[in-house]
Amino acid sequence: MSDLAQQLRDPNFTPGIHKLVPLGIQHVMAMFVANVTPAIIIANTAGFGFGSDAGQFGFPDMTYMIQMSMLFAGIATLFQTIGLGPVGARLPIVQGTSFAFIPIMIPIVAGKGVEALPTLFTAVLVGGLFHACIGFFIGKIRFALPPLVTGLVVLMIGLALVKVGIQYAAGGVPLIGKPEYGSWAKWLPALVVIFVTLGIKFYARGILAISAVLIGLIAGYLFSLAMPSGLQWASVVSQWEKASSFAAPEVFKYGFDFSTAAWGAIAGMCLMAFVSAVETVGDVSGITKGGANREATDREIRGATFADGLGTAIAGMFGGLPNTSFSQNVGLVALTGVMSRHVVTVGGLFLILCGLVPKVGAIIRTVPFEVLGGGVIVMFGMVVAAGVSILADVKWNRRNMVIFAISLSVGLGLQLEPGALQHVPELLKNLLTTGLLPAAVLAIALNLILPTELADEATEEVSGGMAGHNND
Repeated sequence: MSDLAQQLRDPNFTPGIHKLVPLGIQHVMAMFVANVTPAIIIANTAGFGFGSDAGQFGFPDMTYMIQMSMLFAGIATLFQTIGLGPVGARLPIVQGTSFAFIPIMIPIVAGKGVEALPTLFTAVLVGGLFHACIGFFIGKIRFALPPLVTGLVVLMIGLALVKVGIQYAAGGVPLIGKPEYGSWAKWLPALVVIFVTLGIKFYARGILAISAVLIGLIAGYLFSLAMPSGLQWASVVSQWEKASSFAAPEVFKYGFDFSTAAWGAIAGMCLMAFVSAVETVGDVSGITKGGANREATDREIRGATFADGLGTAIAGMFGGLPNTSFSQNVGLVALTGVMSRHVVTVGGLFLILCGLVPKVGAIIRTVPFEVLGGGVIVMFGMVVAAGVSILADVKWNRRNMVIFAISLSVGLGLQLEPGALQHVPELLKNLLTTGLLPAAVLAIALNLILPTELADEATEEVSGGMAGHNND
């Protein structure tokens, strides 16, 4: 291996400034849209998103949530790359707002406006602290998280979200039941986003290909501005003028809620923290394997989990959503071959800068539902594809097929038919109908309980029987 190739595999290697900055910005471009999307989805689900004016706390709450998404993604990224004592893997891990928590957060805020935010952010804070505690034992339970479990979890996250993409592309939840919902005026901008994204992804190279979703969204945004019934330029200008050029985050902006009802949200966030920790194990392993051709150490796994939890807890204190490691950046490390954590540090600093400028959030806030829908159809579909990719490493004997079949059937079934749990207490119902939690718990439990020896014997019997039949 050449000296340069060896240097590129070293997390402590610092490339020249001419490479450091563009590679760092490249990491931000790869995750930017996915990072702010959960804030937009939650704000619109709560009812203070698109079309709303100022929130009761002084300026548009959706813009503030987008701002916090960027700011604390950057701060949590620095926890990972620079580290703070035992916190941080000190690897090129990009943190961002997690899609995995959306199915848990939607029931907390649905239709409740800003009044639901104290409950939401209290749950995020406590869930983050619980997530950090998982770091103390995550290394000891890696044996219970094979590709069968992690792949199923990632697959279920994607399946839980694909419906949201279609709803947004058709015009958004507020239009459901109205004539405009699903009209060509809504679908056309979404299709522009999808086709431009595909074109850039497969026919461009370098940073353009990596930023395909972002470029697709810009194309859809411009197309919507050009449509007579689409986004109005005056609205964009108004949002830009109303937003300030700089604003610091406000600690405990929305207060606390430790009421009896809030504990259901806290329980759901803590359970999902475990699922997110499982995802982080896969991401850290993917970075060390793809970038340095080695397995992740227990210290790296533990530090990454601490950073996940601490980043989430601090975000919750300031009105930000849960953070986790971003899987798309794992692929970027393998693609570029650059393992330098300092490259990602530059990206984290850029995110912090964006998060302190509300005008950036205000412009993102003007993206129409249908334009965002085109982007999230691609993004959520890629989450499903990532789950399938992980499952490709599974040895598909009868034991593993049964575990997968039961876990997927129960998880997806409860998600599609929540009415089947109408006699279950509300807290338990909200947790089970996410689909993610029952699927993950079942997969982990069955994988630990069912004997592997019998599965191997059954596989050998089937293989031997087929070989004998072929010889006959």
